[in-house]
Amino acid sequence: MTALRVLRIAAAAEAVSIAVLLANLLTVHAEAVTSAAGPLHGLAYVTVVAAASTARAATGVRRRALLPGVGGLLALRRLRSRPSSRTDRKDI
Repeated sequence: MTALRVLRIAAAAEAVSIAVLLANLLTVHAEAVTSAAGPLHGLAYVTVVAAASTARAATGVRRRALLPGVGGLLALRRLRSRPSSRTDRKDI
């Protein structure tokens, strides 16, 4: 599996798990949900940071990955917006 694919999966897991944790906090605050989603979110966060660190990344991707909750999604967005390489750009 490539680092980009791992980053995509971990970013989705991180975003979903933080949404579940916040929804649980704002509604019933069930300990079972917190006990299940908390470690999942932590694992997804660490995986996002590790995948962004090992991927050949554009400037700022690693820093964006450090933001808890949405960092993986922001890192992916930055990776999609970067130019593919400097040789592909046309100087006018």
